Order: sequence, then structure tokens, then C-alpha cells
Amino acid sequence: MKPAHKLLFVLCPMLVFGFIYYSSGKLHSYVWGQKPHKDVEPTVKVIKVTSHTSKSTVSQEPVVDGAVSAGRIVGSGTASLQRVHSGQHANPSSYFGRPVFDKQGFLVHLDAKLPPELLYKYGNLSEGACKPGYAAAKMTAIYPKFSKPATMFLDRNFKRLAKVINYLPPFGFRTQERIIDFILTATKNYGLGPDLDRLSCKRCIIVGNGGVLSNKSLGSRIDEYDVVVRLNEAPVTGYTRDVGSKTTLRITYPEGAIQKTERYEKDSLFVFSAFKPLDFKWLRQMVLKEKLQGTEGFWKSVARNVPRDPSEIRILNPYFIQEAAFQFIGLPQNNGLMGKGNIPTLGTVAITMALHNCDEVAVAGFGYDMNMPHAPLHYYETVKMSAIKESWTHNISKEKEFLRKLVKSNVITDLTNGI
Repeated sequence: MKPAHKLLFVLCPMLVFGFIYYSSGKLHSYVWGQKPHKDVEPTVKVIKVTSHTSKSTVSQEPVVDGAVSAGRIVGSGTASLQRVHSGQHANPSSYFGRPVFDKQGFLVHLDAKLPPELLYKYGNLSEGACKPGYAAAKMTAIYPKFSKPATMFLDRNFKRLAKVINYLPPFGFRTQERIIDFILTATKNYGLGPDLDRLSCKRCIIVGNGGVLSNKSLGSRIDEYDVVVRLNEAPVTGYTRDVGSKTTLRITYPEGAIQKTERYEKDSLFVFSAFKPLDFKWLRQMVLKEKLQGTEGFWKSVARNVPRDPSEIRILNPYFIQEAAFQFIGLPQNNGLMGKGNIPTLGTVAITMALHNCDEVAVAGFGYDMNMPHAPLHYYETVKMSAIKESWTHNISKEKEFLRKLVKSNVITDLTNGI
């Protein structure tokens, strides 16, 4: 054999083995998402998986090819996952170590564990001690877009609130600036009160009106909270064993306000939430103690007198309605107008308010179980659960989905386990 032939005989196998080794390295980079070359991006398939309790079903939507960046919101279900071409599922909470969020911006994988940075801050606090900033910190951990600053009530600087000034009620106060200015001039007070405002850590509970509160004997526990929030005309007298006797503030609107003046608790704030321009006219008459006029436009009878001094009346920041509806729940914006199925319940609005203004947040009396249509809707009346299906303004299923995220991740504590 000639020397040249011998050389080729040796070099050919070496070249073949070298090519195989190099190709296997490229393939490994492709599969695991590493860039094989500065000009070549790995291709990832995004597949939507929607979780229904303990079962998961892959949607029939077409699979989309394309690169996925860190923190990218994927899918439209609450348990959207990503997987690579090999068919292996990534961790539900991360893609190559990066967090994955649902379309509203919440982490896909939720649990009650504290992230390391919060464990260091709150892990060593004594049991029962109020945890400063806890609710906002936990909320930010599962929803990075959360921004804490949002005043509980409107004050004389309300026109500077950029997020709501361009929206009509209920999502803002456009066209109502003059009458709000007049009302705030009369009320003169814009906080919870000196004692509560100076607290360095506030524990708040929102008491819902649900029938789930009945026979739970939570009254004394509810009264232990610094701030007890009640909604609309839900009574206290006669139900204190289950709902407590303390009321720090009661959030309501004209049609939901208590009509019998003797049922108002002493030393509580009347907090007004507007859903239409007409509501502000009603409030002005209540503040000035004028005779009620112009009731056309209300969908039911309204209170004709609110037995509170102007200094005990507040206007809820409409930002909480806007944020709950559009950011947290994902209701249709409808060009910023109130419409079918795009208004959150007042209970969820109150929870949203508390996330911004309280250090710890608990709820009681929340939860609509549509599987029990004959169960009592409220703890104080005989209306059945099936009545909520007739709601024109609310989307109960989407709202419950949002509240469950808060409970599952321990952002809020549900004392009645109804959510």
C-alpha cells in the first residue's frame, strides 16, 4: 500500500468520528436551550395546559413555534406550561430556571412557602406578631407587577391620581371632579383616624356576607383585628357570635347602604364606593343632610339618610375597582365603561384595598358554591345561592379563580375556608 493511501486510511475514520462528536455537541445545545451559535436561537414550543382541579387537559389550540424569554406571560389558563421538542415538561413554575406567569401576570405555580428573602425577614417573628409589609411582599412575590402605593380614600390631592383621572365611574372619577372636591371640603378627614393611622403594623379582616359564616362562632376572633371591614347592609346585631361586633369601616354604595338609621354601628366610618355619576350626587345630599331628590336612575330604593357626621364619611379610591377588574381578574375593559360581567364584587374590591393598605389581610364569609344552589347566599337572609347566577355585572367564576390564588399562596387568610 502506498504511503498516501495509508495516510488517507488513518485520517478518514478520524474525520468521521470528529464530525459525530461535534454534531452531538450541537444537538445537546439545541435540546437544552443553549445557543449553539450567536446567530442561532433555540426553538421552543409553547403549549397551553389548563388545570381543572386535579386534572390537566391539553387544549386543541395550534402549537406555536418560537423563542420564549424569561418571565414571559404564556397561555391563557391558570396553569399554562411550556415544553421543549423532546416532549419533556418543564417545571410548572419555571422554564430553564426562569419564572412562568399566566396571562394576568401571576406565577403559574403557587404555594404558601415563603421565598428565601421573605423567610429571612418574617421567619423569626414570634407567633401571632404582626408582620409589617407582609401582604404586599407576598403579593409582589406571586405578582411582580404589584405596586403598593395606593391611598385607601380620596383626599384633596385626588386629581393627581393618574391611574383613575381619565376613567369614568366606577373605574375612575372623570367628570366628577367638582362635586368630589366639594364633598372632600366638607368631610375634611381622609384617613382611618389618628389611632389607626399611626399604627406601624395593621392587621385587617374583610367580613363578607356569605352564608358560610353561619354557625362558625368566629365573632371573637374577627374582633381581634385592628381594622374590621364590613360590606353594604350586612347586619351585626343578632349575629355577633358568628360575625363579631366591631366595625371599623363599612363600604357601600347608594343601593347597598343601610336604610334604617338605628342599624348603623357607632364609631364606624361610612366609606362610599361610586359605580355611576348619579352616586356622587346622592353622597353630596347625604353629607349636607339635604332631602333626597332625583332618585331616578337607581336600580332599587336607596337610603335617604346616613347618620354620620361629614368627618366620618370617606370616598373609596376607585383605583381598587379598576385594578381588581382589569389587572387581577382579567374582566373585559369595555372601553373603560361599566358593562356586562366587568364589575368585581365589593368584597374583592375591599380585599384589593387591603392589599395596598394593610400589613396582614384575612377574610371571612367569602365563597359562592354553585354546586349548592339551595344553600343560603347570605348569613342574614333566606335568599338562595342560585340567585347569584342572575348577576349581570359580576363574573363569579373568574373572580373566585383570582381569590384562590391569594389563598393558595397565603397572601390572605380565609377563616371560613369558603374560597
